[in-house]
Amino acid sequence: MNKQKKIMLIVPMLHQGGFERVCVATARLLMPYYEVCIVLFDSHDIAYDIEGLDVIDIHLGVKEGLAGKVLRVLQRSLKVRQLKRKLQPDIAYSFGSTANMVNALSGKRARIWVGLRSYMDMEDEGKIRLFVKKADKILCCARQMEEELREKYHCDKAVTLYNPLDMADLQAKAQAQKPQMPWREGGPVIASMGREDEVKGFWHLLKAFALVKQRVKDAKLMIIGDGAFQAYKKLAGELGVEEDVYFTGMQRNPFPYLQSAQLYVLTSYREGFPNALVEAMALGLPAIATDCPTGPAEILEGKYGILIENMSPEVNYDANVITEEEKNLAAQIGGLLEDAGKMAHYRELSLQRARDFTTQKYVELIRQWAE
Repeated sequence: MNKQKKIMLIVPMLHQGGFERVCVATARLLMPYYEVCIVLFDSHDIAYDIEGLDVIDIHLGVKEGLAGKVLRVLQRSLKVRQLKRKLQPDIAYSFGSTANMVNALSGKRARIWVGLRSYMDMEDEGKIRLFVKKADKILCCARQMEEELREKYHCDKAVTLYNPLDMADLQAKAQAQKPQMPWREGGPVIASMGREDEVKGFWHLLKAFALVKQRVKDAKLMIIGDGAFQAYKKLAGELGVEEDVYFTGMQRNPFPYLQSAQLYVLTSYREGFPNALVEAMALGLPAIATDCPTGPAEILEGKYGILIENMSPEVNYDANVITEEEKNLAAQIGGLLEDAGKMAHYRELSLQRARDFTTQKYVELIRQWAE
């Protein structure tokens, strides 16, 4: 009988976020086929269920300042090098820019797979050149990123691996509890999901929502994700919509909240592969998304949802400044909410498209490349 291959997954933390969720899902999906362990830089604030997983915390959390960050990279690389020597994994697969750097610098005792989970990872040419040189495979979460690596860096190691989606599990989690909503009266709920991060463009969404309220009086907005959102709450107040905007905070199971909505809107000006968009579609929510680099255009493919032009990255919390792109977003949201037939059409298309991002395909590709 052939000995099981060993796969080491490397991730900075497991707090709420897209690539962290993919890391945990990857561990569970690969356990039937490989010996799998997760190496964490810091186990503080774990947001995902890790019961039954082999998790190793190297206790090297974030250090402030440039010197501290450089020191941490070196310390983490040394520790991971020692773990590679001790555990002898066949493959070391890292998630996110920080973990990718450590994986690339910690030696070739295992095949090095670096996972590019955001288009922001493409902006540091020095890191990309390091990955092209050191990695055995570069796993891109969007086809556009793979094509850019092949064209700009002449990299034949790049492949596309879309994030895995277990629709049955997601739908079961959505039914597991009843969300606590702050509103007594009904009305369509617009949802967006993501941590407090300017890249998500939530100020655009708030301003567009204020315009939507002029057309759809009983509309609500819910932003699901970790963060205090103080600047956004202040903006909502100045826009006069604070009573109709709900910031849920971090939810270990966000899917009941997501399912309670009628429409999903993504306003990010940069992404990698937006898990939340596909998860919302898997729960039957019609989708409106910016054509940001990368992900939404590949997911919606011009027919599975409404793709609008990418929005400005210039942060503006001034309630008196409403841009044309925010007016356009509001028009798309309002027009969709007011058309029951179109809403039903996009609900069906969302479910149809979500089925293309299966866990089976994800596992098949990893097993193929691991041979």
